[in-house]
Amino acid sequence: MPALTPTDFTATVTWLGLMAPRETLAPVAGPVQDMALGFEGQLGSPYAGRTRPACSRVSAQHPKGTEIANVRQLTIVSAEEMAEIGAALALAPFDPAWAGVNLVIEGIPDFTHVPPSSRLQAENGTTLVVDMENRPCHQPGMAIKAVHPGKGKGFSAAARDRRGVTAWVERPGTLTLGDRLRLHVPDQRPWRGAELAEPSRGVISMQ
Repeated sequence: MPALTPTDFTATVTWLGLMAPRETLAPVAGPVQDMALGFEGQLGSPYAGRTRPACSRVSAQHPKGTEIANVRQLTIVSAEEMAEIGAALALAPFDPAWAGVNLVIEGIPDFTHVPPSSRLQAENGTTLVVDMENRPCHQPGMAIKAVHPGKGKGFSAAARDRRGVTAWVERPGTLTLGDRLRLHVPDQRPWRGAELAEPSRGVISMQ
């Protein structure tokens, strides 16, 4: 029995970008017409690789610098949520390059909160696996500040719950502007562990 269910939700690729080198303080990405993807991620990206050093996001699991699987090969955001961020900052249109993203897609509501392990699959078979919600960071604010002084410091608050997701490549291929991606979600009910656990176990609230 299949473990993933194709949904009726499809998204259109509206923007593709190549990340800036890691030593660049602001994560400005340059727009590209198409994107070649291997098992290591976007070819030519400084964030590509089958593994990566652990960072502060996983400090509760691994010491910083530990070599772990790279499930943050790509950053994907929705055009709808980018527009909401831009409106909150009074910046319209909002340039995806400021946020250092790889893909902008349009057509999936509440995209930042699609279930982890969901798939985005193109008609040519290229498949991306959603790892989890991408948390806001300070670097996009630096990129915005360089173009619009006084606006950058508000990015983290404006991007809360709208920052998109991180993802990794399950099936290599090429994505092009205008491609359609179908959303596939795990065929399972939501986890109820937090509500079923005894209070004495100290389970962290899922909020």
